[in-house]
Amino acid sequence: MFVVGGESLIDLVQDQRGADGVIHMSAHQGGSPYNCAIALARLGNDTGFLCPISRDGFGTYLLGPLTAAGVAPLLAERVTAPSTLAVVTLNARKEAQYEFYRGADRAFTRAGLIAALPGHPRLFQIGGFCPIEAEDAAVWLDVARQALARGAVLSIDPNVRPSLVADFAAYRRRLDAFFDLVHLVKLSRDDLMALDAARSIEQHAAELLARPNCELVVVTLGEEGSLAFTAAGSARAGIHVPPVFGDTVGAGDSLMAGILTFLAEAGQLQAGRLHALSAAELGRMLRFGAAVAGINCGTKGCNPPTRAEVDAVLAAAG
Repeated sequence: MFVVGGESLIDLVQDQRGADGVIHMSAHQGGSPYNCAIALARLGNDTGFLCPISRDGFGTYLLGPLTAAGVAPLLAERVTAPSTLAVVTLNARKEAQYEFYRGADRAFTRAGLIAALPGHPRLFQIGGFCPIEAEDAAVWLDVARQALARGAVLSIDPNVRPSLVADFAAYRRRLDAFFDLVHLVKLSRDDLMALDAARSIEQHAAELLARPNCELVVVTLGEEGSLAFTAAGSARAGIHVPPVFGDTVGAGDSLMAGILTFLAEAGQLQAGRLHALSAAELGRMLRFGAAVAGINCGTKGCNPPTRAEVDAVLAAAG
């Protein structure tokens, strides 16, 4: 089983402000790990999601797409804490302002998470909010170590959010502990610049690959595509542009799911094998991931494709 650990949340997005001054909001399911779990399942992978789900109405709303995609909620008992909210409002200049109200995504215990972890996970993917709070990071690191002991490949997609972090230097140290543990790191160019703007992408990749376990680094570049690095080579691929563009919500999460799926099907999703991926293999991996992300961008919100949809796009590309 592929296990994804981290947050699910509700995005409350301002649609408009009425003439009476009332703000009208729309609710959307979200959270980077949540999106990735759904994308993995839609690509045909046996997937479990390790995150508490609230008993409230928003929790039921979050469970709908998980169930539809075939994702197994590994923490079966729902929690009393309210669903985590990301509230997005617009100021007078129409600039987005974000406020996070965390609840159910933090309503876990170390013992509960470890007990819910499958006996032999093939992959443990972590990221999002997990390193933000010191007490949370300590628990998630223990869960990751347990997954490693049970034979899992470890991957991380941290989605660095400086605005959420009170002490960025301390956050950086916590993130370093995760980087020392995982085999595969995926970040955006913006993530890298937030961590250290003085270093080039290549320098960041080399530093990550020098860590104890890291064998593969993927960096997304927005409209400029993506890069991948191993000890054996590097590659770059462009994006897949859908016929009709929706938005980029969940594109990075979909790309991550595509990369993990490609590696698993190629028999390369194993510790000790990722480091040997050649430039040609990395290029094929990135193109597969780009197709998954591009199809997702053809709709509004995060709506990852099925494997059949990806296969059709790749076949048409030749």
